[in-house]
Amino acid sequence: MSQTKGVKLDDTTQKRLAALAHIRNRSTHWLMCRAIETFLDREEKYEQEKREDMDRWEEYQLTSVAIDHEQAAEWLENLAQGKVKACPR
Repeated sequence: MSQTKGVKLDDTTQKRLAALAHIRNRSTHWLMCRAIETFLDREEKYEQEKREDMDRWEEYQLTSVAIDHEQAAEWLENLAQGKVKACPR
């Protein structure tokens, strides 16, 4: 189910939106929907990664188990050279 939501935009933003819609041969509505979807995708991913980081930090605080620097550096060097190996655990 779709619902209409009102968004107040200043004149400059409205003009930019209209200009881009014209260039892309799309409606301003289409552009706004894509922009909101893109924003939500990015921010949801950020929040998920933040939760995963906090979970890892809590696990480390409880166990003190970590990957040593040499293992991490070696893995990153291989990755940079295109040699994909499993992340050390």
